[in-house]
Amino acid sequence: MLSLKMMKNKMILQNNFLTVEIATFGAEIKSILDNQYNEWMWNANPNFWGKTSPILFPIVGSLKNNTFIYKGENYSLSRHGFARDMEFDTEQVSQTKAVFTLKANEKTLVNYPFYFELKVIYQLQNKQLSCTYEVTNIGNETMYFSIGGHPAFALGKDATDFENFYLEFNNDDVINRLKLVDGLISENKEIINLNNQQLPLHYDLFKEDAMVFRDLKSNAITIKNTKNENKLTLTFDNFTHFGIWTVQNAPFICLEPWFGMADSQNHNQHIEDKEGMIALQPQQVFAKSWNITIE
Repeated sequence: MLSLKMMKNKMILQNNFLTVEIATFGAEIKSILDNQYNEWMWNANPNFWGKTSPILFPIVGSLKNNTFIYKGENYSLSRHGFARDMEFDTEQVSQTKAVFTLKANEKTLVNYPFYFELKVIYQLQNKQLSCTYEVTNIGNETMYFSIGGHPAFALGKDATDFENFYLEFNNDDVINRLKLVDGLISENKEIINLNNQQLPLHYDLFKEDAMVFRDLKSNAITIKNTKNENKLTLTFDNFTHFGIWTVQNAPFICLEPWFGMADSQNHNQHIEDKEGMIALQPQQVFAKSWNITIE
């Protein structure tokens, strides 16, 4: 029989198919190991990128001048917000489910003047790991936020393996890339024609930073390999934006379901006017999930 596992600074979820390690710092997935001892997550090698699956909250991407305006006041937030760099309270519900909670506090209110409760719920079922975001507005005013995932999946042992992989979109033949300039969305776009809904991976795709998309038709993207039958599928129903990213010569790919994205170059910096922002009324709850399936 599997046993409930709680370790210092992390939680372990486990069933007969997968073992998942999640850090309490940032509520970040650190490892997904299948029952054949294949590791599916990036190893956080700091020579390339020292994270594995940060939670993007309360913004996604960069703000223009790292600043937003609310009620005439300026507030500063670094790229992707602060949740990824904070300790979460934790509750292990069962051997296959854990809940991570972050609440507004004196530190967050300095840079983000909204009272929130963020729950990140991870649950294993067979060969699938689900990640659910639940955001509650516990304040008395409309709360504006974005949220997203940033999981990084291992692609072989080194850069020589990277081009053996490709992405398969379940419902797109053409994808329209929004170009980033200095971390902000520019007016430049790139139309990419897919061959049988497939995008072969190569590092030149990321010379100009992440690939950013708005309103994909697909709600699932599968990582496949020309050398074997192993595959991983990320499903993301009704997310408004999506990012794909890696670092030059790093053997990983990030598949990133988002609500919101970086500021545009000509954005007025008012948070309520930022594309993709969710306006949540007092005491209301926003909930959305994405899933990883290993095959």
